[in-house]
Amino acid sequence: MKLKNTLGIVIGSLVAATALNAVAQGQGAVEVEGFGKRYFTDSAHDLSNGNLFGASVGYYLTDDVEVALSYGEYHDIRSENDTGNKNIKGSLTSLDAIYNFGTPGVGLRPYVSAGFAHQSIGNVPARTGRDHSTFANIGTGLKYYFSENFYAKAGLDGIYNIDRGDSEWSAGVGVGLNFGGSSNKAAPIEPAPEPVADVCSDSDNDGVCDNVDKCPNTPANTTVDADGCPAVAEVVRVELDVKFDFDKSKVKEESYGDIKNLADFMNQYPQTTTTVEGHTDSVGTDAYNQKLSERRASAVREVLVNQYGVGSERVNSVGYGESRPVADNATEAGRAVNRRVEAQVEAQAK
Repeated sequence: MKLKNTLGIVIGSLVAATALNAVAQGQGAVEVEGFGKRYFTDSAHDLSNGNLFGASVGYYLTDDVEVALSYGEYHDIRSENDTGNKNIKGSLTSLDAIYNFGTPGVGLRPYVSAGFAHQSIGNVPARTGRDHSTFANIGTGLKYYFSENFYAKAGLDGIYNIDRGDSEWSAGVGVGLNFGGSSNKAAPIEPAPEPVADVCSDSDNDGVCDNVDKCPNTPANTTVDADGCPAVAEVVRVELDVKFDFDKSKVKEESYGDIKNLADFMNQYPQTTTTVEGHTDSVGTDAYNQKLSERRASAVREVLVNQYGVGSERVNSVGYGESRPVADNATEAGRAVNRRVEAQVEAQAK
């Protein structure tokens, strides 16, 4: 392929894509580029440095990853041992994978690349025919997108001759066009329109429209239900029933969960108070059982106040001895039920 034909294809693609006003960049985009590079040969060669001019076409597998095929022809390369000063003809065909950093769009996008190339050079002194070599490529550089479509590039490439085991490099610039992509950039999210509140007449300002208000002229600051009538407060209640071992006033560990439930309820309704009531079975004298019941009530009160943070002014304790049995003291099972501390709290839940 002649260089002028290659450049003609690139220029034609640039013009055609621009005329179509193609969507640029992102996954599925095609990039065509014309480039010029300075080629620096290995010092072991008998060749001078030269120039490489050509073109490339790339395809974006993702918004960042591109596969590019390029072709260039060498110019101004001469043999160091050739007194005839004759130009040596040659070409380089490369296939590279390129990773572009940054976000698609106008601005700077650095890149790195790696791939393989085939070099064909003819008329090398002391050799017959053409010299064919396979290279491994690695490169880096910068692309600057002046618009969504048009960019300029500067890069540096290292090339390793796999066949001869020597290294060469090149530095160059290029210009190109990117078109046909579909970037995965998220479209801006438009805020949802604010709901328009229905306007209705509410003469008593209780929040219920007059056309459905069954209790018009409700006094100010009155809590109402959906019909506009004063809401009836619901009575909620929690009860406590803690059992004790015979002749003991120590609160069992398994009772702490029930006491905590009472404390949580009272903390939820801070206007509530409670009286903790202690009881015993009928074993023992009345005077002894009275004191034992008071100790039991006091023990539960201490857990409520000191363990679970209920204000001490909100918890009273009282003992009733054996005077209020709830089971038959003639049986062991009945006496176990009577060895107890009880409490209950009610609140108005609106």
